[in-house]
Amino acid sequence: MSKKKSINLYLDDKRACPDGFVIARTIEEAIHYLENYSVHILSLDHDLGEDAEGNLLKTGYDLVKYICLNRLRADKIFIHTSNPVGREYMYGTLVNAQKKGFLDSDIQIRHYSITIDKYIDE
Repeated sequence: MSKKKSINLYLDDKRACPDGFVIARTIEEAIHYLENYSVHILSLDHDLGEDAEGNLLKTGYDLVKYICLNRLRADKIFIHTSNPVGREYMYGTLVNAQKKGFLDSDIQIRHYSITIDKYIDE
């Protein structure tokens, strides 16, 4: 069995991808990476924009729930969103899932960013 390639994954629809990370602009892209790569650092945004009709797209919180239900992992999870309510939902869900055994106990979960925010049009 071959070992999965290790990456750092950054989920965000508007921020520029930090050096050393692979960008996912949607949770579907993030799920692809989480299922097919060994993710060392996962950095999460909450609000991921709208579709062409103005409907909100799935959020980072939707990804967190998917991670917990499917027992996916990243070695370290940081939450870089500027949405304080979204941050608390994501962080609380991850910590509680870890306490209940849905996430590995060695995963480091942080409610703050590991990178500096830089937006695409800056």
